[in-house]
Amino acid sequence: MGTSQRHDCSPPSGAAVIHRFYSSASWIEGAAEDQLCMAAGLAGVSHIAAFPDLHPGKYGPVGSTILADRIYPQLIGNDIGCGMSVYVLDLPARKLRLDKAAIRLRALEGPWQGDAAHRLKQAGLAHDLHDASLGTIGGGNHFCELQRVGETTSTGLLSSTGLAEGDLVLMVHSGSRSLGTEVFGTVLGAFGGLDADARDGAAYLEAHDRAVAWASLNRTLVAERAAQALRCDYRLACDAPHNLIEAHRGGFLHRKGAAKADMPLVPLAGSRDALSYLLQPLPGNPDALASLAHGAGRKYDRRSMTLRTGKTRSERDRLTRTSFGGMVICEDRQLLVEEAPGAYKDPGQVVRDLASAGLAAPLASLTPLVTFKKAVGADADGGRCEKERRLRERRAER
Repeated sequence: MGTSQRHDCSPPSGAAVIHRFYSSASWIEGAAEDQLCMAAGLAGVSHIAAFPDLHPGKYGPVGSTILADRIYPQLIGNDIGCGMSVYVLDLPARKLRLDKAAIRLRALEGPWQGDAAHRLKQAGLAHDLHDASLGTIGGGNHFCELQRVGETTSTGLLSSTGLAEGDLVLMVHSGSRSLGTEVFGTVLGAFGGLDADARDGAAYLEAHDRAVAWASLNRTLVAERAAQALRCDYRLACDAPHNLIEAHRGGFLHRKGAAKADMPLVPLAGSRDALSYLLQPLPGNPDALASLAHGAGRKYDRRSMTLRTGKTRSERDRLTRTSFGGMVICEDRQLLVEEAPGAYKDPGQVVRDLASAGLAAPLASLTPLVTFKKAVGADADGGRCEKERRLRERRAER
């Protein structure tokens, strides 16, 4: 269970320096600090940057970037290439009806029916590389969210990407799905790190890079499916992976829940009942390791959320609506509770900390309108759900 009482750990003598880019106002668990110290003590680790969305992960701290002279696959985990992409829609906000949009976005459930072989080959990947998973969001904290661009602070940079206040966008958060799990499964015992010049290290990096490319394509296909459901066109505004390894300063950057910041525009996701943001990365601080926070970050773990909310039908019903008047599509009751807005920190505080540290400037807020996570319950009867889906589709046609 989370605690706001953090203790800034003291790494052992000779360990890597930890650069913390969060203030005392940020909610940081002691367990996350412990994991930072653990990572700082790993052989070959020289620098660590930790951001305000920091929270404990399975194998290491989420919301951090770690520079090492070797490869540590466990610091990235199984969802290699996971990231957030924002796509601009040519659908005017005045024509949007949330109820119909929510019904139509249920089309994201189930496998993608497009030409996977063609799209994979276009991306430089094998034509049958985990094609059954392609174009799907996945579970956990992944989502596709219809948003409206809110208050802007710099129209210049936004206009260069074709964005303006009031525009509708899609934010897609997903990764490499079954491919990343397969790649990670080949190196589960490599806790001492891998030499990039050795056979196993080189093989992992090659498979890792394929998973990163696959994940980026996957986000595009999810957006394509959503835009088709909403009967509009889409185009990419930014694509920022946050689970990956890259060469840097003669070593390897391990970003775990830390967005690449070497691009003009970086998205930062809130919870489904909080604003998200578009950020402009600011240069000049090499200690940040060319990275930024990727989102609000978890405040409470999944298990503890089942004790905090969703015990009654009325509580769960409230979780399908937001304070912005938006809607949440998540028929999996367990997932609905585990990913409740209260599980996450305040994204506004994350943005304030990044701005105070001189790492990023907020360009625009993004208001959640429809958040899609899952349209079929985990224990639902398939036939009944299919009948309900078709009924919703017919209503959306009216």
